[in-house]
Amino acid sequence: MTKQELRNIYKQKRMQLTTQEKMKLDDLLLLQFQKIDVSSIQTLFTYWPMLHMNEPNTIPFTNYLRHMIPGLQIAYPKMNKEEGFMQAIFINEETIYHINAFGINEPDGNIAIHPLAIDLVFIPLLTFDKKGNRVGYGKGFYDKYLMHCADDIIKIGFSYFEAIDQIDDAGEFDVPLTYCITPDCIYEF
Repeated sequence: MTKQELRNIYKQKRMQLTTQEKMKLDDLLLLQFQKIDVSSIQTLFTYWPMLHMNEPNTIPFTNYLRHMIPGLQIAYPKMNKEEGFMQAIFINEETIYHINAFGINEPDGNIAIHPLAIDLVFIPLLTFDKKGNRVGYGKGFYDKYLMHCADDIIKIGFSYFEAIDQIDDAGEFDVPLTYCITPDCIYEF
């Protein structure tokens, strides 16, 4: 199937999850995530889940890392819709967030981290295949950003659903994941 076909199917599948089911799946995702060795991580680029899209809740994953890695530097995306790019903006306890044109919480700050300084990035997705290709929301922000990151950056996606066999129109500019975590297992690519 194509990305657009998969995007439509998996948006609908995710929206059909009840609050109770989603909470259980988020707990299972966290248990799987805790199996990955992150001891060398110093910088995390994460994102706020879009509640209206029923995304996996990344906040417990970020909080787990914050607890396990004293001094962890954390950044969230800030998007420039007109120019089609995003930056990773450092956050702290005093950071104020606002909802952008895509319905995504982003920091008001302007201290960006250089892409090469990021060790780990959480990447939003709707589905993924057995090669580590993912279907996002179709704007290309993450693929464009990841092209500027270090080759050894750890790229993790979280999915409530298992891998599909293949995304038919995965392209040469698509940046594959390092891991995708589901409630039942960890896929490593």
